[in-house]
Amino acid sequence: MELVEESPYRFRIDRHDPMRVPGVVFASRSLLPDAGADRSLEQVANVATLPGIVGASYAMPDVHLGYGFPIGGVAATDVEAGGVVSPGGVGFDISCGVRLLAASLDRAELRPRLDALMDSLSEATPRGMGKGAVWHLADGTELDALLRGGSRYAVERGYGVRRDLDRCEDYGAVGDANPAQVSQRAVQRGAGQVGSLGSGNHFLEVQAVEEVYDEPVADAFGLRAGQVCVMIHCGSRGLGHQICTDYVHAMEKVMPGYGIHVPDRQLACAPVSSHEGRAYLGAMAAAANYARANRQLLHHAARHVFERITGSDLSLVYDVSHNLAKIETHGVDGEQRRLCVHRKGATRALPPGHPELPDDLRAVGQPVLIPGSMGTDSYVLVGTPGAPAFASTCHGAGRTQSRKQATKAVRGHDPRRELEAQDIAVRGKSRRGLAEEMPTAYKDINAVIEATEGAGLCRRVARLVPVGVVKG
Repeated sequence: MELVEESPYRFRIDRHDPMRVPGVVFASRSLLPDAGADRSLEQVANVATLPGIVGASYAMPDVHLGYGFPIGGVAATDVEAGGVVSPGGVGFDISCGVRLLAASLDRAELRPRLDALMDSLSEATPRGMGKGAVWHLADGTELDALLRGGSRYAVERGYGVRRDLDRCEDYGAVGDANPAQVSQRAVQRGAGQVGSLGSGNHFLEVQAVEEVYDEPVADAFGLRAGQVCVMIHCGSRGLGHQICTDYVHAMEKVMPGYGIHVPDRQLACAPVSSHEGRAYLGAMAAAANYARANRQLLHHAARHVFERITGSDLSLVYDVSHNLAKIETHGVDGEQRRLCVHRKGATRALPPGHPELPDDLRAVGQPVLIPGSMGTDSYVLVGTPGAPAFASTCHGAGRTQSRKQATKAVRGHDPRRELEAQDIAVRGKSRRGLAEEMPTAYKDINAVIEATEGAGLCRRVARLVPVGVVKG
């Protein structure tokens, strides 16, 4: 794949048939994928063939191989010009995202109570592959209400406070959710998992604010140096996975009828305005609401643990997804157009003044939450005016090894002991779960953030370091 370096943090893949637009990769040279081992740049070019795509097929600094779209991929299609929606452009863990909570105590105050806190958080956080949840729904009516109402419904039922909704993307719920378009199999998979962490790269991490780069913005977010925070990373569990599976198969069948041909069957898609496109977006929104409620329930459980062990509340800094397709209005070629913006392993980063931001954040911009790999720094950034890629940025460090490769690489090591040697308290469900997520399996988060800021995607506000981690 030939890349043209446009600037130190921006590379171009020139358009060639059947691409409709060029590819653009935001990265430093050291972060570019190894073409021999990672086909993600080929996926960037494949995404550029989608009907109705505008601007470019974008890749973030954490880009790596995904399903259809690369993880760290962003693409927008023009709804009125036959633009399509592709489940592979959202991913299997629909609305997987990050929630950051701020405590009212400092790291030094926490230290004598850390072990007790971590034990209690471990006990209060259902996790792993199977069932187990904070909220055991009474029946299908409750699940239907949750799929429509997301965090709003959870708060209404006593699992949180009003401010939680003000600091959540879409104020806690995506509109136009249609549970009727969610298969019974997806409902069955999700019914017993509301308020659970899952496995893989999902975590609940106790952190401390190590460095503040912009004090006025950090203050608006509710952050200060030395402060204890909690970061939660999880999504829509089995429900979202099944929805993606269902609609990839459905769209693969109908593409020929719409005259759509894609270079990879994993890019199965349908026009946004078609029956299949509308059905998927309705089901996807329902899964997004499930994911918002899932993080809300885990927040609620952690809040009670903190209050009991430390006497501190946990207030929400922000909750934002990084696997979603949203209908948004953006300027394209001097015109405002309705676009279906796919963000696959990519985070929305709204600039100051954006009307979708809550009143207390509008002047400074949207908090952008970028977790590191287990045992490394995480970052809080902020959206900036005039950013490229439809106000999108990266979502994490980005894998360089598969889970199987990562497990093999640490054979003979003790992941728990190595993390504890860094003064990080570990509560893991299994050794394998820890081995799969060790920092050696990921890109350098500091290099990713440098490229993200250098490319003008967003701006650093604070750096957080891990104190303790709960893993599936």
